[in-house]
Amino acid sequence: MTEQYVLDLQEIDESRIAVVGGKGAHLGSLSRIEGVRVPGGFCVTTEAFQRVVAQTPSIGRQLDELSLVGPDDQEAIRTLSARIRRAVEAIAVPDDIAAAITGALARSGEQIPYAVRSSATAEDLPTASFAGQQDTYLNVVGAAAVLQHISRCWASLFTERAVTYRRRNGIDHRTVHMAVVVQRMVFPQAAGILFTADPVTGNRTVTTVDAGFGLGEALVSGLVNPDVFKVRHGEIVARTISAKRRAVRALPGGGTQEVAVDAQEQEQPSLTDAQAVRLARLGRRIEAHFGRPQDIEWCLVGDDFHIVQSRPITTLFPVPERDDEENHVYVSTGHQQMMTDPMKPLGLSMWRLTAMVPMHEAGGRLFVEVTQRLATPASRAALLDLMGKGDPLVRDALETVLEREDFVPSLPDAPAAGPPAGGPPAPIETDPAIVTELIERSRASVAALERGIEAKTGPALFDFLKEAFEEHKRVLTDPLNFKAIMAGMEATWWLNDKLEEWLGEKNAADTLTLSAPGNITSEMGLALLDVADAIRPHPEVVGFLESVEDDGFLDDLAKLPGGTEARDAIESYLDQYGMRCVGEIDITRPRWSERPGTIVPVILDNVRNFEPGAARRRFEQGRQAAQQKEQEVLSRLRALPDGERKAAETKAMIDRVRTFIGYREYPKYSIISRYFVYKQALMAEADRLVHAGVLAGREDVFYLTFQEFRDVVRTGQVDLRLVQERKDAFRSYEALTPPRVLTSDGEALSGAYRRDDVPDGALVGLPVSTGTVEGRARVILDMADADLEAGDILVTPFTDPSWSPLFVAVAGLVTEVGGLMTHGAVIAREYGLPAVVGVEQATRRIRDGQRIRVHGTDGYVEILS
Repeated sequence: MTEQYVLDLQEIDESRIAVVGGKGAHLGSLSRIEGVRVPGGFCVTTEAFQRVVAQTPSIGRQLDELSLVGPDDQEAIRTLSARIRRAVEAIAVPDDIAAAITGALARSGEQIPYAVRSSATAEDLPTASFAGQQDTYLNVVGAAAVLQHISRCWASLFTERAVTYRRRNGIDHRTVHMAVVVQRMVFPQAAGILFTADPVTGNRTVTTVDAGFGLGEALVSGLVNPDVFKVRHGEIVARTISAKRRAVRALPGGGTQEVAVDAQEQEQPSLTDAQAVRLARLGRRIEAHFGRPQDIEWCLVGDDFHIVQSRPITTLFPVPERDDEENHVYVSTGHQQMMTDPMKPLGLSMWRLTAMVPMHEAGGRLFVEVTQRLATPASRAALLDLMGKGDPLVRDALETVLEREDFVPSLPDAPAAGPPAGGPPAPIETDPAIVTELIERSRASVAALERGIEAKTGPALFDFLKEAFEEHKRVLTDPLNFKAIMAGMEATWWLNDKLEEWLGEKNAADTLTLSAPGNITSEMGLALLDVADAIRPHPEVVGFLESVEDDGFLDDLAKLPGGTEARDAIESYLDQYGMRCVGEIDITRPRWSERPGTIVPVILDNVRNFEPGAARRRFEQGRQAAQQKEQEVLSRLRALPDGERKAAETKAMIDRVRTFIGYREYPKYSIISRYFVYKQALMAEADRLVHAGVLAGREDVFYLTFQEFRDVVRTGQVDLRLVQERKDAFRSYEALTPPRVLTSDGEALSGAYRRDDVPDGALVGLPVSTGTVEGRARVILDMADADLEAGDILVTPFTDPSWSPLFVAVAGLVTEVGGLMTHGAVIAREYGLPAVVGVEQATRRIRDGQRIRVHGTDGYVEILS
């Protein structure tokens, strides 16, 4: 039975995680790497823990109770976890397990000091490190003390922080077991942590060494600031030597003690440069063994480094795969599309198959490579100008990369090719008929798609879709489509630039574009006000909707007085807009037609906050305000020198912007309309696979690429292990924040505003819709949780078009992601909402219910209470 409960570290490798936990498996694997010294020891296996817990039924009952507690109910977690810990610590270690442990101690040396360290099966994994979630005890001497501390390690599986961490990472407490590593203690003169990638910037070429005197606990606990060495390509590139006034040392009889460092040693480096470089080289060897960047705990004894732990760094944003060693620069697609959440594999592959440019995947997000466009002066200037107009933070991040002269190659501009045959393309006329024609073309294309896909199943469906994707791209790349979009954007930029130059007025186009005609996204928000008008007169319908808990409520509506009218209004709305949803560029996201309950809270807000006819009045008020602004601007311009010319040019641009700016939203509506047709056909195919017993659930196809889905349909076989791996990976991606710009070195850059013209303490962002408003902040992460009152200010991570129905009910907008011409900004201007976007961590820095002031003209937010 000894082998069942105790394994020597030399017997362990990474395949034994279920038996020895993450830390034990990594230490066993480390001990096999040539040139890596690991203190000797053994592991008390998870079988010992499972036996101890199984013989105490009360623990099982308490775990059942714990599984019902929400991850944010800290009081219940605190109480239950403490009760479980006490129960585990009170269990006597069974005699045969104790004998196996004391036998292992006798072989190693019973009275020498040991480190006793927890090793959970959900610890130090590639997707969740759990660093610091369970306990470690140092300098433990004697068999009785080791046994006592093993019990404490078992109990530490249920610390409050470990329980909360598992709940938030979706890990079942019953599936996690605890092993315990018992290692010979080493007594270092210096110790610390080595990161084989820069933990702040993500740069994979920079190794960071944190070092201090004595045991590493002084650094881990924050007792001292470490010396920090940064090593790149075998050279120290940065060095910070701190004053290390305290250290943790081992006591002769066991345990540790915090001690003062001699004054003359405090500012001495804890490592020499040569030692730091040697340690970095050792780290690279360990990283190569595990195949990913590592967070490594080390000790320096004499002139030898001992490695006491290595775990994956799980906070780094992944780097797109590439097939060369060249430098690459990538820009986030999600920041342009206002959807920075991770996408599932089917969503990623469908977007890539229908995108107009090649895209690269990393961390469940998509990126576009811009390296070549940054290489030549002309294309670089054009790219930076375009990015700067959309999102200044992207431009700043790109400029930061360009400051490193050796990263992006510098190439000469290509020689001028001369004018194109037939002269430059003719500018598009300011003609509303052009917009009408483009919309009719798009509708005809979607209708043809619906007819063509109707009878397609099996492999024939996927063949049809491949052809449909080509038509999809043809519609998007229609030159007239592009000209119409750019005409509206360029007219906006012209008006803002010229009217600030001539009249000293910022963002004048914001008012001039109020209630611009033909904006499908703003019409979607106003249409939901009309739905509320149909529901408001019927109290029983309102009461019923207030109690809706699932998506099957529409059929029951007709049983109520006024219910048929309410149902028809909602269904009519869904017929036109039901293909939309939050994060709609990911085809796997549930559409409003699939989950109509999503829009119910917004409808109810509209019922409470508006009077009948609000949609019509609101649109008309905006139109009149734009008309009055136009007259005011033209009158002021005519009073200037050369005023008639300036007024005439401005009038032409106002007409142009009002003709084309609404169309800016239509191509996205067309894309999502096509996506919903694709999805309905694909989900019917998924249902057939479930019925045939190939898949356990229809949404398993979300974790396959389009081609893999096609292969499963063709063969009737699926790799369930791959599906589970993809689910685990997706869960880990949800914890990551994507950067605006990413390099092939792994450096993640989000940019900075570099402004000094905002009040102290204000949150800086990008002004996208003029005006100033003060009100209650409503921090909303999920549209389904909306509960708005008149005058509220919406604070949210991002707003793709599906958020527009909320805009009619709020007085202002603050987002973490966005640019001047992204969807949220366009609709905020059309509704006349003061808006500031690109406010870093706005949903964390602003608390729900706080009073804030949004400066939509100058681009900052003040927290007032």
